[in-house]
Amino acid sequence: MQLSTLITPEAVRVFGTMSSKKRLFQELGEVAHAAYTLPPGDAVDALQERESLGPTGVGQGVALPHARLSGIDRVRGAFIRLEKAIDFGAVDRQPVDLIFALFAPQDSGVDHLKALALVSRTLRDNTICAKLRANTDPATLHAVLTEAAASQAA
Repeated sequence: MQLSTLITPEAVRVFGTMSSKKRLFQELGEVAHAAYTLPPGDAVDALQERESLGPTGVGQGVALPHARLSGIDRVRGAFIRLEKAIDFGAVDRQPVDLIFALFAPQDSGVDHLKALALVSRTLRDNTICAKLRANTDPATLHAVLTEAAASQAA
């Protein structure tokens, strides 16, 4: 599995500020709709439902919200970089500025877990996170994400 198969350039965005986690999920729903024609309301509801089980802020300013949806044929990703980090209830209690959301089919099973592991490995790399934080161009961010994951897989 490659990160380039999970996320398209249209699914990468940069925002200056975000008022709340709920607002962030709404933006992720809009990004998923624009990039993959996923119903934005369903995406937001699924993210919020998963988040109610426990926060998906994994530490070091990174969050990996994820959800399962009906009507989707494969795992899809959306990435948002925030210029001003927000509280996300992360495990290390640090605010979050790098958010990679995954949307998977209801019955995706192991593919969902493989995608989550791939994204997690990629965003645990401090060099990659530094490059993501140093850039505001969505095309550059997409390149950093997909090239980093490709070189890790090699």
